[in-house]
Amino acid sequence: MAKTRDALGRGLSALIPDTEPEHLEEQPSEVDLDLLVPNRSQPRSVFDEEKLEELSRSISGTGLIQPIVVRALDGDRFEIIAGERRWRAAQMAGLLRVPVILRDVPDEKLLEVALIENLQRENLNPIEEGEAYRRLIDEHQMTQDAVAVVVGRDRTTVANYIRLLALPREVQGEVVAGALSMGHARALLGLTEALEQKRVAQQVLDRGLSVRDTEELVKRLGRSTEAQTKPSRVELDVHTKEAQDRLKVALGTRVRIVRQGKKGRLEILFNSENELQRLFELLTTK
Repeated sequence: MAKTRDALGRGLSALIPDTEPEHLEEQPSEVDLDLLVPNRSQPRSVFDEEKLEELSRSISGTGLIQPIVVRALDGDRFEIIAGERRWRAAQMAGLLRVPVILRDVPDEKLLEVALIENLQRENLNPIEEGEAYRRLIDEHQMTQDAVAVVVGRDRTTVANYIRLLALPREVQGEVVAGALSMGHARALLGLTEALEQKRVAQQVLDRGLSVRDTEELVKRLGRSTEAQTKPSRVELDVHTKEAQDRLKVALGTRVRIVRQGKKGRLEILFNSENELQRLFELLTTK
């Protein structure tokens, strides 16, 4: 894993190798700002207007110091690989031309490169990060292990971000807005029903609960639910609980093992057709 973390730390050059080493020392070229178009695989969906304005004021005073990385398109246009925030701020600052560095990046690498560029700058919110990992899995047929290698993260971390996508859209929206943290969201995943997750999320917001308070609330609700279950339902032993937790991580969704005597059932929950399709392919692909 140290090797992959080193690759992430080296930046985009680790993912966009040049065939000619001397090209890395090439001075950036300037192009018309209106010739640039956004990255179609941009993993970030939220651009903070206040921070863009701050960056715009900085660019107005000192210019655009860090070039935008682009690739060539037909018609003398360029697609942004890394630096869409700088491009947007440069527009706000009224720049007509910006420095760019041209790179040859194939379509299948666009999302990967954009994701790593954003991770290095810590610009993605947890939902955007989870969606980016899911896209790498769905669109590029990558496993969670492969994604972890590409982005230089632990596989469990990748799985935890993907699990956030099982939360209701309303709850995800609060995470995107920053009202709920990653810790809050993970705690809410301890609830199995979407309505209960939304209800508790609203309590967290209304009462300003900390992550620890939220975890305790979810535990109390879980104990209350268990007390209402049928007597024939057998409490899970430590090994079965561990198996249930490992299945949650492996599948990236909520999983429940229900024992009734020596029998029982395995429940795998999903919230959308896309998630069902992903789980189907994951479970049936050898």
